[in-house]
Amino acid sequence: MSDSFPIDEVVRRTGLTSRALRFYEARGLITPLRTGSGRRWFGPEELERIQRIVALKKAGLSLGDIKRLFDRKPIDLAALLGAQRQRLAEQAEEIADAIDLIDTALSRIGRGEPLDAATLCSLIRDGEKLMTDQTKAWQDVVDQYYTPEEQAEWRERMADAPEFSQEAYQAQWRELSARIEAALPLEPDSEAALGFVREWFCLLEPFSRNATPAMWEGTTRMYADMARWEGKVDPGFSKPVWDFVMTATRAALARGEDIGPMPAWFARPTGQEG
Repeated sequence: MSDSFPIDEVVRRTGLTSRALRFYEARGLITPLRTGSGRRWFGPEELERIQRIVALKKAGLSLGDIKRLFDRKPIDLAALLGAQRQRLAEQAEEIADAIDLIDTALSRIGRGEPLDAATLCSLIRDGEKLMTDQTKAWQDVVDQYYTPEEQAEWRERMADAPEFSQEAYQAQWRELSARIEAALPLEPDSEAALGFVREWFCLLEPFSRNATPAMWEGTTRMYADMARWEGKVDPGFSKPVWDFVMTATRAALARGEDIGPMPAWFARPTGQEG
């Protein structure tokens, strides 16, 4: 094993956590060698594969998408990369606005004009305002459906989830939602609907893997009630998309279909009847 490395060395070289590497192994993305004692060793091919996983995640692909890509299965790369490009373009506009503000401040300093603390703080606030407003808006929504104790339990459970890019994850929800909306109206018991349901639950995996039944039911109630708060925050999908997926999920479960990753205790979504 002269050209192989133990997991702690791979952690040092890649910056990933050992838990993330074990999670990738469980998903079938990597296959390290095992010693008689069960210790993992990673050869050059596995190291290269890990680097590809990291790069593809940065491009906005989910682990499910990456697995399908590695297995040479069909994947809508154009849609995924298009969504990622849109996100980066929006981010570039925000950066450009922030640079303009800084250039204005530097110009004033260069002319010898005073730049007091209030003006400087205003510049900083403008750069952070979008993120702050969205975070507060989400907290206001969550507070309506979860007690502080339930939120604390949620944070504790999700703390063990593998690391991933929240922005890229949100882009994946937007891309899936756009494709579902474009396909509507669609029969909820169709093969196309089942495909969308499976994609939905694949994206939900970081949450569903750690969620308790109470967390799952609370979140379902929150999204079933989207009409009250839609427009204040961006969940990545619309109310019609949510309603369709819930109906299609019930139809799939009634037929005994495998809808993808979900907790063993999961029976069917609540909060949406008939």
